[in-house]
Amino acid sequence: MANVVVIGAQWGDEGKGKIVDWLSLEADVVVRFQGGHNAGHTLVIGNQVFKLALLPSGIVRPGKLSVIGNGVVLDPHHLLAEIAKLESQGVEISPDNLKVAENVPLILSLHRELDAYREEAIADGLKIGTTKRGIGPAYEDKVGRRAIRLMDLADPKGLDEKIARLLAHHEPLRRGLGLDAVPASSIREELMSIAPKVLPFMAPTWDLLETYRREGKRILFEGAQGALLDIDNGTYPFVTSSNTVAANAATGSGLGAKAIGYVLGIAKAYTTRVGGGPFPTELHDGIGQLLGDRGHEYGVNTGRRRRCGWFDSVLVRQAVRTSGIDGIALTKLDILDGLDEIKICVGYRLEGTRIDRLPASQTAQARLEPIYEPIEGWKATTAGARSWAELPAQAIKYVRRIEELIEAPVALLSTSPEREDTILVHNPFQDR
Repeated sequence: MANVVVIGAQWGDEGKGKIVDWLSLEADVVVRFQGGHNAGHTLVIGNQVFKLALLPSGIVRPGKLSVIGNGVVLDPHHLLAEIAKLESQGVEISPDNLKVAENVPLILSLHRELDAYREEAIADGLKIGTTKRGIGPAYEDKVGRRAIRLMDLADPKGLDEKIARLLAHHEPLRRGLGLDAVPASSIREELMSIAPKVLPFMAPTWDLLETYRREGKRILFEGAQGALLDIDNGTYPFVTSSNTVAANAATGSGLGAKAIGYVLGIAKAYTTRVGGGPFPTELHDGIGQLLGDRGHEYGVNTGRRRRCGWFDSVLVRQAVRTSGIDGIALTKLDILDGLDEIKICVGYRLEGTRIDRLPASQTAQARLEPIYEPIEGWKATTAGARSWAELPAQAIKYVRRIEELIEAPVALLSTSPEREDTILVHNPFQDR
């Protein structure tokens, strides 16, 4: 059986929550391996809607172990708030079904304040579009080797030295920005107040996961943001602060590369993006408005309206290659129902020259002109379809053309937020 990595193949918000929930029924363990509480998943199970930001989607399923890996940056206050919210909806959460990596870096209040200040201070055209939740500054401290990690809360005697090292960086930075200094005592008080509540979830998760892997347990690795927001391979600098490609599932959970089996990429049947950055196929007309309204294109946790455009096969094909995607779960096909004509971006023009990849240069990305291939739309509905036979012929033609252009097969087709409204072509846990 293959361990499965689920990642977004666009800029995020592709509907990973439903797919991860669908796959989690066959998984024994679900792992979050990167990001923070800046990415949301909406799960619809029966008549209940669960909105997650930090917890793995498997947490709502009894009998599944959920793990927050070392590649995540953890806001302990948000973790406890999210646990409380789910418990109020009847979800049982305890150290028996939730484990947090002992070496996960923590997001502190000074990270949130710094993140918000930076984003507000930048001119509109240059804003990255962060959620102002401290994720970027926390990752900066991680790579700067000054982060305070979860395990540090279990060693109060050694905490003062770690706080001093953290403030040696942040004090002159804050002074230069005109922000008030943060006393070391307030950071210590913040950490000690939260420690008794979060430490029970701490575990050497890398060792635990390796044991499960050797026992043949099925592990599902859940990515947060899309591959095009990867710090190395995305539309830099309009990216997130971590590696979102599939390879980081191993690094971000403390496992070796052989732990990864099947890579499932999630892509919408059109394209969306939230925040700043290039978007070659963005629509500023009535069609773009229609896609956003029909698709309820608003951020799960932020409420920000997403930018909408036609499906960009160049970007998804690039994500297929940089993440080694074996198959695609195509979502929200039903949003295109009733359109007379649908367009797919099959290439770009850059200063008169056709190119078939996204250039790394920020200025080049901003000058791209999409090359479209028109496809006849369909009038019948695809919403709720659970077999190919229920799909209009033109909808099938559209899906097949996407497969050709992105050079990857469609493994799953999602036709509504309901878990049952899924057409399975092949099972990622069984096909390698």
